[in-house]
Amino acid sequence: MSTTTAVKRPIVVLTKSVNNHVIVRLKNDLEYRGRMIKCDNYMNVVLDEAVEYNGGQPTVNYGSIFIRGNNILYICLDAERF
Repeated sequence: MSTTTAVKRPIVVLTKSVNNHVIVRLKNDLEYRGRMIKCDNYMNVVLDEAVEYNGGQPTVNYGSIFIRGNNILYICLDAERF
């Protein structure tokens, strides 16, 4: 690997996506969609305008929520407005 090749660490990519809409899938199969307003080195995230989805159907509207990084299965960045 050459030294000119940029290596992207996941936390750097996540940090650059602050204030964008994301989809966060949890290990328990729940999904949250909203605008990520904060993240940290543990991949804990805060979503604003958050909506919880269960089985693809919206179930609960939240204002802001905090999601612990150890519960996250994956995060879809730059999700289209839903």
